[in-house]
Amino acid sequence: AVFGDRLPLAQAYAAALADTGVTHGLIGPRETARLWERHLLNCAVVQELVPPGAVVVDVGAGAGLPGIPLAVARPDLTVVLVEPLLRRTRWLETVVAELGLTTVQVRRARAEELARELSVDVVTSRAVAPLGKLARWCAPLLRTDGVFLAMKGDSAAQEMARDGGDFAAAGLGAVELVRAGVGLVEPPTFVVQAIRTADHPTDRSEAARSVRQPRQPGQPRPGRRSRRR
Repeated sequence: AVFGDRLPLAQAYAAALADTGVTHGLIGPRETARLWERHLLNCAVVQELVPPGAVVVDVGAGAGLPGIPLAVARPDLTVVLVEPLLRRTRWLETVVAELGLTTVQVRRARAEELARELSVDVVTSRAVAPLGKLARWCAPLLRTDGVFLAMKGDSAAQEMARDGGDFAAAGLGAVELVRAGVGLVEPPTFVVQAIRTADHPTDRSEAARSVRQPRQPGQPRPGRRSRRR
């Protein structure tokens, strides 16, 4: 249901991860037995939070997670994989070419180096850095009203409480912890979501006040209509 008729592409990607992804040091050998539930499906369900036809930048793409699963599940998306390490970008370029993913680009760069060049709809990241750093790196890549999506584990709520001020300083607001893939993956994928609200830094306390408790995708925010995704 997650990948639909593009499941063979997802299977080919999983095979690449289990083979050259391991030998190139992009994924641990112990991860091969749980590639689907822990990596591919865990990442692909984040598509619920991505609007149709969006341009998505995956910061610190590494082995292509979550960018490649998103591109496979959603051919309407344009995905830019941003990764500073040469050995990783070479591997990504090879895999993207082998899969025939014409909607995916690979850029060897750090996020902050692309801030003046890119202004996109969505920025994603998975297991790259603490939330505060991610906010500072990723916000400049977003257009106004663009969406920041950081995949996080059990520490998400604590990081939000600790780094809330960094979101406002980066021009990000409406910060909340959402669950993606409810009923599709267990446990659901926890994603810290924020909206690019300004082109210039704002008061740090603003973001701290805007941090909300987890909700499921599609659930309206209190006092507001639900927005179409």
